Amino acid sequence: MPAGKRLISVGHAALDRIYRINAFPAEPTKVRALESIEIGGGMAANAAVTAARLGAKVELWSRIGDDNAGAIVKAGLKAEKVDIRALESFEDARTSTSAIIVDGRGERMIVGMRDTSIPSGTSWLPLERITGADVVLADLRWLEATRTAFAHARKAGVPTVLDADLGAREALPELLGQTDYAVFSAPALRDFAPGATDAERLAGILARGVKHAGVTSGAGGYTWVEAGRQGHQPGFKVDVVDTTGAGDAFHGAFAVALSEGQSIEDCARFACAVAAMKCTRLGSRGGLPTRKDAEAFLAAHG
Repeated sequence: MPAGKRLISVGHAALDRIYRINAFPAEPTKVRALESIEIGGGMAANAAVTAARLGAKVELWSRIGDDNAGAIVKAGLKAEKVDIRALESFEDARTSTSAIIVDGRGERMIVGMRDTSIPSGTSWLPLERITGADVVLADLRWLEATRTAFAHARKAGVPTVLDADLGAREALPELLGQTDYAVFSAPALRDFAPGATDAERLAGILARGVKHAGVTSGAGGYTWVEAGRQGHQPGFKVDVVDTTGAGDAFHGAFAVALSEGQSIEDCARFACAVAAMKCTRLGSRGGLPTRKDAEAFLAAHG
């Protein structure tokens, strides 16, 4: 196993309440849950936990409320050995929460609540720590922090990975100008970039100045383009229980592999494997593998 690299994950932390059911009803009614869990969630937080499980030294820069949900989020991150010195708790603010319904195929419906009054400033962030990081990863849920962290990373020569999901469409052109690796979800790419195919859309993203543009497509795997070359990593077949957090797992694993200097082909293969393994358990973190487990999975799959 490579020596642990330093990653900084910037963005969203939340508390997820997840319920597994047989199937989504055709109309509103009462449905019995087969299983339920309460666990930390949020895009940046899930990516941070993924990276920590894979052996990286990870800091999470995020915001929560000084409430019971926030206390649960903190405790979960501490248990995963994520550095939370820059996870700020704000008095009178509410921690983001999500109700997630997962059906028998592993597909899910998410109803999320975010406190829009929570302070968005970044004056308290330890930006000087970016210089010693190997990769900075961020989502679109805390735009001010992503802009600031990416600007500092660019000056310090630290690679940046953007988790480009739905939301903040208007801010993407500016952020892409500060991004090295732009990794889109399929819905976000189709919403933002014109083109008849994903390859055409990714070419348009690449023309905006990023080094690497890619799109995750669930079981379909990962498609990417760089200057003068392109590639596709098929997804791994597993028994899917819950797809919640699979994209977050992909981003965390991709950032870890990138920090270790792996080739883009190997980054994509590693990240697809970790995302697939996550889908085998209920919740955004239950199926996340250790580095040893991920390497064993890859070895078993050729």
